[in-house]
Parts: sequence; structure tokens; C-alpha cells
Amino acid sequence: MAKQYEVGTSTRAINWVFRQMTRLGIGASYRRILTVKGRKTGREHSTPVDVMNYDGSLWLVAPYGLTNWVKNARAAGEVQLSRGGKADRFAVREVEPTEAVPVLRQYIRDVPVTRPYFDAPSDAPSADIAAEVSRHPVFRLIKAI
Repeated sequence: MAKQYEVGTSTRAINWVFRQMTRLGIGASYRRILTVKGRKTGREHSTPVDVMNYDGSLWLVAPYGLTNWVKNARAAGEVQLSRGGKADRFAVREVEPTEAVPVLRQYIRDVPVTRPYFDAPSDAPSADIAAEVSRHPVFRLIKAI
């Protein structure tokens, strides 16, 4: 059974550290700061995320499930991603399980810290990976002009 994500003091502290490192351009090259307007308040919220580059496109995976950034991105339809002082806006399009499978497989393989939150390992059959999409949405990022 996959681990449940809980936001506590340690999670907030770790996210703060990753936010600072990413703002400086330090750490994993796939890490970005996602900023999105809140669906209720309209205020901007930021959190560190891992962006996958797969088949020439950029993708966001929700490794911890239906968190607030996921709900806000769905509502807003766009996000800002930044790293090391550079920021870009993207439209987000949530994809169906069949399109998400190869991205999710790569994510599970390449971001080991999140593996406990998935039931399927990266080498699982495609049907098992597809079953993860209902708990871990996948978004294609489309660069805004």
C-alpha cells in the first residue's frame, strides 16, 4: 500500500529548503518552483515540483496525490515555473492514463524520493502504471507565448 502524503512541520521545512535552493538554481535540474493562483482566494501559492522532459515535451506529475497545487492548477489552467531567477508561464492540460503511462513510468524511475507514494514500480505493466493516474494526475505543459 502506498504511503499517504501529510503536510506537517517537517514537510513545510523541507519544502522551504527546496524552494530556496531552486530559486538559486541549486539541486536537481528537473526541480522548479510552481506558482499558481489559489482557486478560492486568488492569491499566488508556490511549491517545489519536479518537471519531467519526455518525448520533447514538459510534464508535471502529482506524486503526492490531489494536493492543493493540483486543484489550483486544474482551476487556473495555467502555472508559472521558475528556477534560478528565470520564470516561464505554461498552460496545463491534464492527460488521460494512456498518454500519462510513459511519463509516470519515467517519473517513478527518476525521482526516487517519491516512490513510496506509488503502488506500482517503474517496471510494472502499463495497466498498473495507468491505475496510478487517478491518484497521481499528470499534466502536459504548454509554453505560453
